[in-house]
Amino acid sequence: MRAEQLISGLGGEKDRWTEAARLLGIRYIDLIGDVLLSSGTVAYLGAFTVNYRLKCQKQWQVLCGEKNIPCSGDFSLSNTLGDPVKIRAWQIAGLPVDSFSIDNGIIVSNSRRWALMIDPQRQANKWVKNMEKTNRLSVIKLSDTHYMRTLENAIQLGTPVLLENIGEELDAFIEPILLKLTFKQQGVEYMKLGENIIEYSRDFRFYITTHLRNPHYLPEVAVKVCLLNFMITPLGLQDQLLGIVAAKEKPELEEKKNELIIESAANKKQLKEIEDKILEILSNSEGNILEDETAINILSSSKELSEEISEKQKISSVTEMQIDSTRLGYKPVAIHSAVVFFCISDLANIDPMYQYSLIWFINLYVQSIAKSKKSEDLEERIKNITEHFTISIYNNVCRSLFEKDKLLFSFLLTVGIMKGKDQIDDEVWRFLLTGGVALDNPYPNPAPDWLSDKSWGELVHASSLTSLQGLMEHIRENFSKWKLIYDSVKPHEEAFPDVWSTLMGLDRMVILRCLRPDKIIPAVQDFVVENMGRTFIEPPTFDLGRSYSDSTCCAPMIFVLSPGADPMAGLLKFADGVGMGGTSIQTISLGQGQGPIAAKMIYQAITDGTWVVLQNCHLAASWMPALEKICEEVIVPENTNDKFRLWLTSYPSEKFPVSILQNGIKMTNEPPKGVRVNLLRSYLNDPISDPAFFSSCQKPEMWQKLMFGLCFFHAIVQERRNFGPLGWNIPYEFNESDLRISMRQIQMFLNEYEEIPFEALTYLTGECNYGGRVTDDKDRRLLLSLLSIVYNKDIEQDKYMLAAGDDYYIPPHGPYESYIEYIRSLPITTHPEVFGLHENADISKDNQETNQLFRGVLLTLPREAGGGGKSPQETVEDLAQDILSKLPSGFDVKEVMKVYPVLYEESMNTVLRQELIRFNRYGSVFCVGLVILEYACVHQG
Repeated sequence: MRAEQLISGLGGEKDRWTEAARLLGIRYIDLIGDVLLSSGTVAYLGAFTVNYRLKCQKQWQVLCGEKNIPCSGDFSLSNTLGDPVKIRAWQIAGLPVDSFSIDNGIIVSNSRRWALMIDPQRQANKWVKNMEKTNRLSVIKLSDTHYMRTLENAIQLGTPVLLENIGEELDAFIEPILLKLTFKQQGVEYMKLGENIIEYSRDFRFYITTHLRNPHYLPEVAVKVCLLNFMITPLGLQDQLLGIVAAKEKPELEEKKNELIIESAANKKQLKEIEDKILEILSNSEGNILEDETAINILSSSKELSEEISEKQKISSVTEMQIDSTRLGYKPVAIHSAVVFFCISDLANIDPMYQYSLIWFINLYVQSIAKSKKSEDLEERIKNITEHFTISIYNNVCRSLFEKDKLLFSFLLTVGIMKGKDQIDDEVWRFLLTGGVALDNPYPNPAPDWLSDKSWGELVHASSLTSLQGLMEHIRENFSKWKLIYDSVKPHEEAFPDVWSTLMGLDRMVILRCLRPDKIIPAVQDFVVENMGRTFIEPPTFDLGRSYSDSTCCAPMIFVLSPGADPMAGLLKFADGVGMGGTSIQTISLGQGQGPIAAKMIYQAITDGTWVVLQNCHLAASWMPALEKICEEVIVPENTNDKFRLWLTSYPSEKFPVSILQNGIKMTNEPPKGVRVNLLRSYLNDPISDPAFFSSCQKPEMWQKLMFGLCFFHAIVQERRNFGPLGWNIPYEFNESDLRISMRQIQMFLNEYEEIPFEALTYLTGECNYGGRVTDDKDRRLLLSLLSIVYNKDIEQDKYMLAAGDDYYIPPHGPYESYIEYIRSLPITTHPEVFGLHENADISKDNQETNQLFRGVLLTLPREAGGGGKSPQETVEDLAQDILSKLPSGFDVKEVMKVYPVLYEESMNTVLRQELIRFNRYGSVFCVGLVILEYACVHQG
């Protein structure tokens, strides 16, 4: 009634207010369904990804329609439960601006259970700390000694608490807090924590975060908290990166935008206060409101103030749009960089040590903006930033990857960037990785003498891809042409027959995968070179100096170990070179009881500015939380001498603290793949890279010939391990120490003897240094045979050939740079004949590498359907039906027993009977499992 009175007295504005009232009425009607959907979202969908949340909300909207429950057609959680003023304040505090993150903030503030946020990029952590900073927030960890006392104080005082870095289990002590088990006594609310009964303040707020990427919480944990997925979204990251690049490139505009955001938030807050004041007047006035002079005066002044604020908002909005249009010029940089981040974010699925934080990523991003080539032309400037940043990320990530994963990362990076430009067909990409689903093949194999049934089945299935339609028919009619591809030594370089000669990229690789999967690795290398450049298949060699220059006193340096790799000799040499040798570096090998000693070393070194090396961290898993606490709370800039460095060595371990991995500088010191890269590493590393050592011999020409020959031998013996039993009967871990000592012996003998004592050198290198670890007599014979290629008098001649072909020979005597230049000119892929093996020797090795590559890529991909084709449920259902149709019926054990009775003379008949019983039992279990799986697929939708 009062609203109608007010509207009737508004004169010219009556129509606008009537329309507003009508829209409000519609919202009022839809409120039932909107609140129902919002409740479901808050209660159930917090732990899921943005796509799954939207899918569930759409399904719920359809159900509401079927049940005649009114709800908004454009439902969103922020429209129903969101407070624009609060949301703006959250965003100022660091909450990403995308709708998924805003929904997360709303869920945190509206859920009845305390939020447990899955937060690997520390976005939620940063937001909560900024939001609650003025409310005396306490930050605790379960590893803290007095965290229980902190919690008790906060509960009594009504201050917020952030419990961070939790694992997959929660302490039983906090269960009453999670369940909100309070009781009233004489009108006061209390809670029992352990043995203590404390007063409970309703102002208390509790936040929990975990940095685990994919934690598995048991149901008894999940029901006590509101699980919330705070993984950063592409849109949220793009906005952050756009803000950073705009702030660096156009600092005055970014500063103006931030001022407008704060001003806008203040204006909206003031408008909200005005609206609340008007509603209070309407509800409290008695009689006809138009006769209440005080109310009318307040409403008039509120209206004037409201109009003034609205005008300010309009001006701010126009200015903000102008600023945004300038900022959007740099959007391609943000989009590209966000794509790169998501290429590296899932590498941890391959190995637990491959952890990279958003803070580390943003630091590299800022460095690239600062260091990349400047240009007044915006397009050229964008190109310079993206190129510099991509190479920077590649180099930084590569130094922390094992050799087997470096090409995998290049491939992922290439495909990820091309996907961002919409240049990849997702169906083709998935087929390349999996070979499709192997169902019944009704088409007979046209060439069973050379084409396997598996390859033919994959080719038939590949023909269903849009870009490869007609492939099966062409192969069936022209199989002799395709046999040339199959028989080729380098099928990845051959032109395909007829119309298929124009195929490019992944489409071409799909056919190669079906016909010759052993040549996928060189094909992937060609694909990366074609789309990204040669830089991305030539990972940088191990460079301790470069890693050290990128480090700070607060960032641990982590050597990720592999069999045969020992970085200690190189580290000690490097320490001497930078003046930190002798007493300035302390080492300790971790194990039982060594943790407290290591902690004392760190505390002392922080003050003194010395180095500490903690070896074999994987052997002290129980002490790792203590080390994590030291790194986070003790090794901080204000307490730490700038010269201090913490060096850690560890084999891959799931127990290694994620925060140390994310914030530290990781390095692998593994023998590189390929003779070319192996030689390059030997020449770029100590001692050969030292000019004094390189020219330290009295017979320089023979010294450099023998040194190059020894490095070649070292590369050969290491690379032969990749061939399995064809390479060595036992895969020995030859390492850099063998090479180093052998090299010094050559130097010594050349300086001390007129004639080169090849026999003595052969004995020391072949029987002692390398041969000392060889236990198999055939392997020892092979080792000496390989060494005889290098240690013989013929090496004195010009252009002495080291292997079959024209590529590998001792380069002519010259300066250090000439050897590096020659090594860089060698082929990237080494032919088996270089190792003394037949060209077919690498087929099984290459097949194994191909499978390893595809398995690794699949681990990084989301387990969901791609662009087109069948859903995952339909695919699994078809596969289950196919397997069921092929399963043989059980054996009739009684009939078998008549033919093969259990006799003393025929003991194997007893074994046959037992195996048949086992087979029947397994077959029935398998059948039941497939039927249940098929039923689940049918009814999941």
